[in-house]
Amino acid sequence: MKLLGILIWRDLSHAYGFGGSQGAKAGTRRGGFILPVIFFLAVAAIYPFAVGSDAQLLARTGGGVIWVAALLAAILPLDRLVQPDVEHGFFDQWAVRGLSEEWIMLAKIVAHWLSFGPPLMLATIIAAGLLGLDAAQLRTVEAGLALGTPGLAALGVMIAALTAGLKGGSALGGLMLLPLAVPMLIFGAGSVLPDGENGLLLLAAASLVLVAIAPFAAGAAIRALRE
Repeated sequence: MKLLGILIWRDLSHAYGFGGSQGAKAGTRRGGFILPVIFFLAVAAIYPFAVGSDAQLLARTGGGVIWVAALLAAILPLDRLVQPDVEHGFFDQWAVRGLSEEWIMLAKIVAHWLSFGPPLMLATIIAAGLLGLDAAQLRTVEAGLALGTPGLAALGVMIAALTAGLKGGSALGGLMLLPLAVPMLIFGAGSVLPDGENGLLLLAAASLVLVAIAPFAAGAAIRALRE
């Protein structure tokens, strides 16, 4: 468990740029958490210009736009999740220490969620103002993101592991993630609609399944890559 905590802290230092000069340089080089948040807010800011200033239309569609922006923002860090560690041989070093690939992938899922989930939830407060969402809609969207972003993080790490070592793996990973994340997008956006409570339950179930499956699938992919 101590090694697991160290791995989580290591990936967080890369994302947030703390943990010494090495962590700060890695966080800056790999984009950190700032780029997904900026992209997320940019989508929310541009959308009203595309559909006009109709407050009712914005309120009716704003929740779905937030979910689309969150999904696209989750794609941006894919290239930094697994590939750099494969290139530098860290998985071989961890294997020598007796740490299984499944535990490593679980640590990466936790760190990835902490690096983009909470920041997006905070940015959603600003996005809700831009899109004209009321307090009840904002609470529903925040609840959906709290339930759904762990699943997106698990899916992102799993796809990053499957595409590690491939030429153009980050682009391929984005293409793989989009269709697989569509059910979560549907459940998340649907939960904002009237009588959409079941959407949150389905979103939680889908997220739980992904979190349960992803460490084993990603671990198997890394093990096959090492062999």
